[in-house]
Amino acid sequence: MTKAHIPLAEKLENLPDKPGVYQFKSASGEILYVGKAINLKNRVRQYFQKAARQDPRREAMIRKISDLELIVTDSEVEALILETTLIQKIKPRYNVDLKDDKSYPYIVVTNEPYPRIFATRRIIRDGSRYFGPYTDVRSMHDSLKMIREIYKVRSCNFRIDDEVIRRKSLKICFDYHIKKCEGPCEGLVSREHYTEMIGEVVQILRGKISTLVRTLEQRMTSASEEMRYETAAQLRDRIRQLNIYANRQKVVDADVIDRDIFTLSRDGDDACGVVFKVRDGKLVGRQHFYLSGIEDKGAGEILEQFVERFYTTVEDIPEEIFFPFDVENLSTIRQWLIGRRGSALSITVPKIGEKAKLMAMCAKNADLLLDLLKAQKAKNKTFLPNSLKALQKDLRLPAAPRHIECFDISTIQGSDTVASMVVFENARPKKSHYRKYKIQHVAGQDDFASMREVIERRYTRLLEEKLPPPDLIIIDGGKGQLSSAVEVLTRLKLHRPQTAPAGGEEPAHPAIPVIGLAKRLEEIYFPGIPDPLSLPKSSPGLILLQRVRDEAHRFAITYHRTLRSKRTLRTELDLIKGIGKKRAKELLDVFGSVQGVKFATVDQLSDVIGENLAQKIKEYFVENGDVTQSPLTTP
Repeated sequence: MTKAHIPLAEKLENLPDKPGVYQFKSASGEILYVGKAINLKNRVRQYFQKAARQDPRREAMIRKISDLELIVTDSEVEALILETTLIQKIKPRYNVDLKDDKSYPYIVVTNEPYPRIFATRRIIRDGSRYFGPYTDVRSMHDSLKMIREIYKVRSCNFRIDDEVIRRKSLKICFDYHIKKCEGPCEGLVSREHYTEMIGEVVQILRGKISTLVRTLEQRMTSASEEMRYETAAQLRDRIRQLNIYANRQKVVDADVIDRDIFTLSRDGDDACGVVFKVRDGKLVGRQHFYLSGIEDKGAGEILEQFVERFYTTVEDIPEEIFFPFDVENLSTIRQWLIGRRGSALSITVPKIGEKAKLMAMCAKNADLLLDLLKAQKAKNKTFLPNSLKALQKDLRLPAAPRHIECFDISTIQGSDTVASMVVFENARPKKSHYRKYKIQHVAGQDDFASMREVIERRYTRLLEEKLPPPDLIIIDGGKGQLSSAVEVLTRLKLHRPQTAPAGGEEPAHPAIPVIGLAKRLEEIYFPGIPDPLSLPKSSPGLILLQRVRDEAHRFAITYHRTLRSKRTLRTELDLIKGIGKKRAKELLDVFGSVQGVKFATVDQLSDVIGENLAQKIKEYFVENGDVTQSPLTTP
């Protein structure tokens, strides 16, 4: 049964007056943009009104929209949560691009009877508590060092529970002897005491040091009154260490309150979002994130997406939040955060007084961080690696090839022909820009026609989207593959015919320089020049070309293997009557491959899918000559 296709115009005529999430898709099925709406009908139609078409990037997206998918939700809050989840999972091209939180480390308190505390970049939803992300890694390590100086938290990687302790499976390590651990592995510390210690550590990670110190002072006084002087002395020393750490933190507010302060600085297609974390009136940390793809977005939309993405992973939500300006969906964001926090909170936009001055201080920090990003980008533009200098000289290019695109075709016996495009910027791979192509319009094995197809698809799209062209195109292959690529580029007016230089003259370079790199002798071919160029094997330019070509080949081979394995699974297992995708997956999980299924005995197959289906699989492979007739069961 095929799914009926409803035209986009018809979908736009029948939009519901309900909250939900919308996804714009291209003709190829790529999700271009994900958004939320209080009223889907009003919001989606805005994109197709002429008055809304002002920004070139927005225009480019609208031209590509071929389909629309809606998910209706019961409330605006559900729409917000779903939108955030989809953006993080899909990363659509036209949504605001927030640098992935996984790039920054967290401090995790594991969900175990005797928890561990350590830095990690991987979030596992197993009940563990995560604090961060920490954009200032040094600050994070300072916090961990302080915690380990004050508290005897275990550093081993074993899972310790009552059964492990009862069986005496583990022995105390060196940390116990140097008084860095209290020996939970041998039951030398009670679980209640260890849990209490972890609770204090969590308060520190939340920035609640002042609150913790007050609690410890009360316990110290009680211990002293009860003449437990050793305990009182230990608490006294702990309080001193915590006070030393707390005194390093800046007091920014006379109000003893927990507060997150958001601010935003933007310039062109770049922005910097900053969150200042105030706990008990003290500034305990600052986190910043760079955002891109924002040129056509309003400040309110940028701030909303920043806040939503930030609080999706952060567990510590304070009672008060400051925004630099009003946003459209403020009430929805507040309802969502109240649900996550489990209690009331306020979101305000300070206009006057000390709070406005505090916001101004935070805004200066955001401006400074954005200036640092711009300075770094400018530095990257001026710095030129030696390999690029050498390559420019060797190929006599008009400019340094900072942006290189390389293409490779992969096929085996004419099946599953694919192509890859890899991108190198400043002599380093930029994997987020890699592309893979399934050849669609070429029958059999024809590398030349396949190269023409992929070059046309890539650079037609580049022209449509008005993207900057590369500084150099590398074709993996000799004269034939190069000629095929040049034919298409000439038709697209990205190349002009070139003849061999006479009398030692410099060649007339095309709009985009194109070369072919033959594998056998590592010869470099130029369009219109019959004789190849051979560079010394030690040439930095040649070494860079080989790196780029080998990466394109690796990427193409990986994609080809993926398609081939899917095709093998479909033809070998799915064609067997009674074996669907679920059964096929079960078999592959157990036997590792289709080959393993072929040569498994009936008894072995029966243990997974039952005797009847096992007999059918065995008979299928025998009939098709994949295995010879043999005993169908184990002896």
